[in-house]
Amino acid sequence: METGNTGQRPLTVQTIRGRRQSLDTDRTVSRKELSGCAREAAKALKLRPSLRAVLSELCAVWGEQEWSRVLVWPSNDYLVGRTGLSERGVRYAVRDLVREGLVTVKDSANGKRFAIRAPGGAIIDAYGFDLTPLVARRGEWVERLAKLTAEVERRRRSFDFLTCARRDVSEALLGLATRHPEISSHDLRAAQADLEASSPNRRSGPEPSSELLDAWSELRAMVEERFYQAGCAGNSCPHIETDNGSPSEPCSKSPPRRAGHPVDEAALTPELVLDALPAARAFAPAEILNVAELVDLGQSLRAAIGAHQSAWAEACESLGRLKAALLVLVVTQIHDDDVTSGENRIRNPGGYFRGLVRLASEGRYAVETEILAMRRRRMQ
Repeated sequence: METGNTGQRPLTVQTIRGRRQSLDTDRTVSRKELSGCAREAAKALKLRPSLRAVLSELCAVWGEQEWSRVLVWPSNDYLVGRTGLSERGVRYAVRDLVREGLVTVKDSANGKRFAIRAPGGAIIDAYGFDLTPLVARRGEWVERLAKLTAEVERRRRSFDFLTCARRDVSEALLGLATRHPEISSHDLRAAQADLEASSPNRRSGPEPSSELLDAWSELRAMVEERFYQAGCAGNSCPHIETDNGSPSEPCSKSPPRRAGHPVDEAALTPELVLDALPAARAFAPAEILNVAELVDLGQSLRAAIGAHQSAWAEACESLGRLKAALLVLVVTQIHDDDVTSGENRIRNPGGYFRGLVRLASEGRYAVETEILAMRRRRMQ
């Protein structure tokens, strides 16, 4: 006969409530059903790991007897060996399970846990742990789990909306700065900075408030409206472009060289660039916080892609240091994707970089547009 000391416990309301709970008449609880109730209760009550381990072992020793109560009587030594907890840890876990109303204790006269057998040897009753409340309260566990699932889903949707709004605002500000640098966006960037400071973190922060989400939605609408008005010049219909070129000119005529506009460093955030080019993030010595560090990262990766110093100097002279660094990061990402796919189409990344520099200097390649396109593809 396996015995264990239950110890003296103070009477609590949870104990009385658990004793009053019962199962339906002639109902037999299987071990599988009991374990399922334990898992649901652990999730609904957010039990710590030690309580989950002890509760699981209590369910595992249930013999599926046709009793009106779900009684088990494992010793403390057995629970210590099965859970890996200390004896004190097992006692504390049992105490907390009783407080949660998951388990009640049926004490014998001497405080031991053991089975009561008939003269023929059949077990007819026992002193130990009563798991009846665990099964009787299953409807409560299901209801709590449904509420928790709804809360988690609502939180996920709120943060997804917040993430999309932040990215849309960043992309619109970048497009406004690169395509229409003559349009002022200082007020929009200031509003963006204020909202960024008050936006919580998905992992550890609280759920975003409806006021914050509304503010991001309004800012996105304002930025997109300003970008739209800048592109249409206040007209409700697109401009009619006239072609005065001679029809006798060959089709292979090179397009005219366009002067590139300077990149607005406030709109081109490092977070946006590294989201589009994750291969470059692996080479960053630490978190990139500003555009200057982004330029340093691009300059340091110049040798990694096999680009000569003269190619870097040519890029800085014709495009500026920021665009030169962005081109290095773009080539790094394209080459990494090429190697990962196994196609190996780019045999000389350094030469590829020099070619992109010359295309960009001629106005035939926009690195900002390429970064935004790569980012959109990764978000799909």
